[in-house]
Amino acid sequence: MEKITGDAMEVTVKSGSITRDFTGDYHVTLIVPKEEQGNMEPLNQLLSDEKLKVCKIDHKKKKRSLDANAYCFVLCQKISEVIGNTKEFVYKQAVRQVGPFEITPIRNDAVERWIEVWESKGLGWQSEIMRDSKLEGYTTIINYYGSSTYDTKEMSLLLDEIITQAKELGINTMTPKEIEQLKERWGR
Repeated sequence: MEKITGDAMEVTVKSGSITRDFTGDYHVTLIVPKEEQGNMEPLNQLLSDEKLKVCKIDHKKKKRSLDANAYCFVLCQKISEVIGNTKEFVYKQAVRQVGPFEITPIRNDAVERWIEVWESKGLGWQSEIMRDSKLEGYTTIINYYGSSTYDTKEMSLLLDEIITQAKELGINTMTPKEIEQLKERWGR
């Protein structure tokens, strides 16, 4: 469990169930792994008052390792030296090629601020105007997420894209076995 913001908490849950009582209210029971034992008291304190809370349940995604991220940037640097650009340029282009994104209609008067805020989240966070929206007074924007949010599959695609670029430029890369070992460590 880790603190998110204010009193908010994140908890790893194995399973759960939902029942309904005679008043029509629902009761949610969550099974939490014993490794979280020391974190149950703070959670209990958070749940003890009568204030409404928000709960988000999602499947846990495996995080990619910092080694894989670092290797991406090593290759981006090598590619940048060959093409005469920056490692940041190479990384951003790869994110645009294979990274997750969402398309959003934004009010015309808010487009500039939207892009500024989105891109302030980090290097890979990119936002660009696609076209006028079908909604009057709106512009359609495509927003790319930075690799800090990527799960194992998404990071694997990014790494594979950067490795492919490097190989096309004659840049030596790790062996396929070493790359697989990097990928195996992402979930640990």
